Amino acid sequence: MSLPSRKAAGPEARSFLEEAMPGAPAFPSTRMRRARQAPWIRNLVAENRLGVDDLVWAGFVVEGTGRREPIPSMPGVVRYSVDELAAEAQELAGLGVNALAVFPAHRPEEKDAQGSLATDPDNLICRAVRAVKKAAPLAGVICDVALDPFTSHAHDGLFRDGRILNDETVDILCRQAVVQAGAGCDVIAPSDMMDGRVGAVRRALDAAGRTDVLILSYAAKYASCYYGPFRDALHNRGRLKGDKKTYQMDPANAGEALREVALDIAEGADMVMVKPALPYLDILRKVKDTFNMPTFAYQVSGEYAMLTAAMEAGWLDARAMAETLLCLKRGGADAILTYAAKPVAAALKAG
Repeated sequence: MSLPSRKAAGPEARSFLEEAMPGAPAFPSTRMRRARQAPWIRNLVAENRLGVDDLVWAGFVVEGTGRREPIPSMPGVVRYSVDELAAEAQELAGLGVNALAVFPAHRPEEKDAQGSLATDPDNLICRAVRAVKKAAPLAGVICDVALDPFTSHAHDGLFRDGRILNDETVDILCRQAVVQAGAGCDVIAPSDMMDGRVGAVRRALDAAGRTDVLILSYAAKYASCYYGPFRDALHNRGRLKGDKKTYQMDPANAGEALREVALDIAEGADMVMVKPALPYLDILRKVKDTFNMPTFAYQVSGEYAMLTAAMEAGWLDARAMAETLLCLKRGGADAILTYAAKPVAAALKAG
């Protein structure tokens, strides 16, 4: 049987070849499998790579000492007391993971309607930052600016008469950012999705002499159902009054994400984030292609929990986590926040 020639290819294939690669031969002159036949050539021609430097470890800190509290809905993830968090930071540094995003997990009795602890310079997150910087001096620490870890109603902002107050919340976020920067935080990450907060935080940091502190904006943060395990980790399960759809983005919208990102860049964001990650791969690609800014993706708790549960059950190969993170790199992510940073880094280091 004779092999098909280029002339035998369908019109769409011929059109693509002519446009993308004028004069390029088709099968049998071109055999795509030649560059897949051995690891050495696959590695040479790989278009994207996942490295330890792409990973941002995400984790939780609680009050107390000597504590590592498992989170049932996030297999393998624990809440660390400050001393244990510092020890973990040292281990991560040994694996080459030098960027950490730390979230405070306050007990319900420590929260109030105003999120008062958010602006306390000796609060849990500030003590955690100081401990991490002491234990791993080369580590970069990222802190969220939002009120949901601190509020009894579990919203990211002030909640009154069924509404989230935008401007009043921004005022508190600015004070929170300055307090965290004073503790040694390297990157302030507004995750609240209040309008105008990036510019306000930038002005507050500059006025406080913190001009070198970066801002990583959660610019395209969707009102997603993938955040459930994270709320467990923060002791917020069942505490949310209403929902977050009036400030987080509608999952149906893509163009709106570009407007959000453009506004945050104009207000002074140094880096932008898409959250969640894998279900919003199209948004990640659009953001990177449109703005060519440092673009982060957050593999959120629900994504992590699904993959981990499937791997533990034997339904997915253990390599599924790293493959997913590589897909995020291919999709445009310069860096990825993930709860799997430690095991993935260990696997990458082992080769």
